Amino acid sequence: MIISYQYRLKPNYEQRCRLNSWLEKLRCQYNYLLADRFDWWENNRNYVNSCPLVCSIAEPREQPEYYKQKRSLVQLKQERPWYKDIHAHVLQDMVKRVDLAFSRYIKGDKMENVAVSLDLKEE
Repeated sequence: MIISYQYRLKPNYEQRCRLNSWLEKLRCQYNYLLADRFDWWENNRNYVNSCPLVCSIAEPREQPEYYKQKRSLVQLKQERPWYKDIHAHVLQDMVKRVDLAFSRYIKGDKMENVAVSLDLKEE
């Protein structure tokens, strides 16, 4: 038999303020990394059935991958010292969640419901 335990945290006021500041910082970094992936995806995806004759060409850049974004956390802590308050494993887990969210957006769920809409118009 497997026994599981459930714990309830009861932080005091100072601890709640600290947790809220961590969550705010993590939320900002999560949104930044996810926006970076979506910007790359929007600039580099090609529609299969359409080829515009005139288009703007963005400067190609490398795809933001899991390990590249994970390595960027060192630079993040150097540029923004307030991120040093957050433990490294928590920041790395946040990057993992960004990777999962983006891959689910592109691939879809188990029922193959893809969240991507191509917005193709029939004329």
